[in-house]
Amino acid sequence: MKILVTGGSGFIGANFIHFILEKYPDYQIVNLDKLTYSGNSANTDQWSNDERYTFIHGDICDASVVQGAMNDVDLVVHFAAESHVDRSVLSAREFVVTNVVGTQVLLDAARGAGIKRFHHISTDEVFGELEAGEEPFTEETSYDPRSPYSASKAASDHLVRAYHHTHGLPITISNCTNNYGPYHFPEKLIPLTITNLMEGKKATVYGKGEQVRDWLHVSDHCKAIDLILHEGDDGETYGVGGDNQPTNKQIVQQIIDLLGMDEDGSIEYVGDRPGHDFRYDIDYTKITQALGWKPEMTLDTGLAHTVQWYKENEDWWKPLRNRDYDEYMKLHMKDKGK
Repeated sequence: MKILVTGGSGFIGANFIHFILEKYPDYQIVNLDKLTYSGNSANTDQWSNDERYTFIHGDICDASVVQGAMNDVDLVVHFAAESHVDRSVLSAREFVVTNVVGTQVLLDAARGAGIKRFHHISTDEVFGELEAGEEPFTEETSYDPRSPYSASKAASDHLVRAYHHTHGLPITISNCTNNYGPYHFPEKLIPLTITNLMEGKKATVYGKGEQVRDWLHVSDHCKAIDLILHEGDDGETYGVGGDNQPTNKQIVQQIIDLLGMDEDGSIEYVGDRPGHDFRYDIDYTKITQALGWKPEMTLDTGLAHTVQWYKENEDWWKPLRNRDYDEYMKLHMKDKGK
């Protein structure tokens, strides 16, 4: 089996490549990645001399590159996306171009290549937000995106389904909750908190830190995608959740404890971001009943493993704490009047 992975040098994509090549010795992977600020070729360095792995440096919006990458490919797993909500608040254009136009280019190429399955990775954020006590999202929940990022992902979901219904393209979609684990670019809550604290800086928390997210270890997510690819029904959508819903403040406090630090003086509360959704959670009953999947990694175990990984891999993340991110944060704080 030959799989094209878009965005395979990013966080979840790289973990998926590791998972597939370790599990299936006769599978081949083609990794198509533009290597933007959050893409890192070091994430898949261990496979660079493996004949089963091919890297293509290219943009999913470039039709000629995409068509070449799909040569003799059986399956497509589409991870590539602009995904940082804060950046989408400041400038939405890149999100629309990559997440919507890029997906359309891939879908057209997949039609022409006769792909056996196009699997699209999406997010629970397309469903909007939940209040305290509300039932989790399901695959039947109406879309109600509330940020430029989630709106662009919602649009890409609709395109994927449209190509299935209009052109008969075999597709599946998974909407997952917040992932965490190794190779996570240090701008999202968990890796940013870990690396800030390790560098002697404070962990920043929006508002009072009362927002709630469901946390899914990336290894569990990779197992779910694998099952969907091989056993999922054509045209179906599957919700994938981690069954962990702490507040953002609780996550930060747990990381402080794991690093052996005191909470006093370790947290800086900053102004909330515009339109910050309160809570996400997803009911994964469908994928459990249909494919037998459920999350295996508890948050306590997964977070401990993640903190240990960042402690052991400073040479991976320290170069990423670069001017691009520093300049972004300065602009972000300036926008908030900080």
